[in-house]
Amino acid sequence: MGVRAPEGWLLTFDAGPVNYAEAWALQRALVAARQEGRVPDLLLLLEHAPVITIGRRGRREHVLLPPDELRRRGIAVYEVERGGDVTYHGPGQLVGYPIVHLRALGEDVVRYVRLLEETVIVTVARFGIAAGRERGFPGVWVDGAKICAIGVAVKRAVTMHGFALNVATPPEAFATINPCGLGRPVTSMAAVLGRPVALADVRRAYAAAFAQVMGIPLRAASLQTLPDDVQRRAAAERIALAAVAPVAAGYPAGPTPAPA
Repeated sequence: MGVRAPEGWLLTFDAGPVNYAEAWALQRALVAARQEGRVPDLLLLLEHAPVITIGRRGRREHVLLPPDELRRRGIAVYEVERGGDVTYHGPGQLVGYPIVHLRALGEDVVRYVRLLEETVIVTVARFGIAAGRERGFPGVWVDGAKICAIGVAVKRAVTMHGFALNVATPPEAFATINPCGLGRPVTSMAAVLGRPVALADVRRAYAAAFAQVMGIPLRAASLQTLPDDVQRRAAAERIALAAVAPVAAGYPAGPTPAPA
């Protein structure tokens, strides 16, 4: 139970932006199922509706807009259990949530994060972008600007949350936050290349890079592939997360409940 399967599942959400709370609830249900060995390793790839998330080390003052303006723009704010500070998600950004058992990596979280960075470096290289790491600053960088944010959580050796790769994210979107609390510039694949980049093309390239770097062959799956009890657990998680849904002022109503 709980050992990496030889083949993982790829869940791709390509019908438009996904509500953050829906994806968060699904992650929590899948983490529990992976801990129990009821599902193999999984990779969720999607795009979010505009949202700001605040990690465990995050500070609310790094959200630069007042609550009324956030509400006017329809931007929700969630406090979540991942590492890191403040991150923006929205259209034009590829978000990935690996649900992976770390036993194959000796439960080495730092090594996992370095591998996750490598999956992005390999992906953008396939589009002609030379990216890399900056010592002391998780994520992926291009000429001093962050192109991909990374923030993970690990629960009983199973990962959740993941990365946000800026494919064609409008630069003004990041005026809403101090990204990761660093005060550093942010860029996107489209900005670096000076041309449009299709999210679907990056999604396909990333899935191949993830399989290569992580050593997890991926098979396309869907929500209907999941066991019925996992789907019911995701529905229950959505109800539980309603207690921390953003309130009218634009900030979470309460603390983040801990996953199992």
